[in-house]
Amino acid sequence: MMEPPVSSRPRLLLRALGPGLVGATSLTLIHESARRVLAHPPRMDVLGKRALKKGIRWFGGRPAHGARLHRQSLAGDLVSNSLFFSLVAMGRPKRPYLRGAVLGLLAGLGAVVLPPYLGLGRRPARAKASTSLLTVAWYTLGGLAAARATQGLIAPHPTVETPGPGW
Repeated sequence: MMEPPVSSRPRLLLRALGPGLVGATSLTLIHESARRVLAHPPRMDVLGKRALKKGIRWFGGRPAHGARLHRQSLAGDLVSNSLFFSLVAMGRPKRPYLRGAVLGLLAGLGAVVLPPYLGLGRRPARAKASTSLLTVAWYTLGGLAAARATQGLIAPHPTVETPGPGW
């Protein structure tokens, strides 16, 4: 495998952030919409708030409360998930959908399994078994959305022919 020249790596990283943002936005929209509609939705927003509070307290600050904390945690989710899903666009151009599905699947499994080990309380999926499945499915959809955006970046753009003097 041939490595890209060192000078093109920052450009590649910047280009990868777009698909990452698409995947993160898709995931956040799904979570926020379902939170308002479903009886037992995955509550990743609650985990985000807990993580943000814990981090701010660790640095000696005072975390926000209520709607302000919710907005801050959504912003943090968008940034962190954008960076994570940008990995989909960083690999070889041949298999972005496979990378997106695998990364989304791993992120979803991590979101279900890791919270108690990170000191963020009980698993968010304890309420219903379907909650765990929805969490994994939605992160996988976020990865696939990032893959679709990546596919749009690497797809060959058709050349536009301009009519010659004979037209």
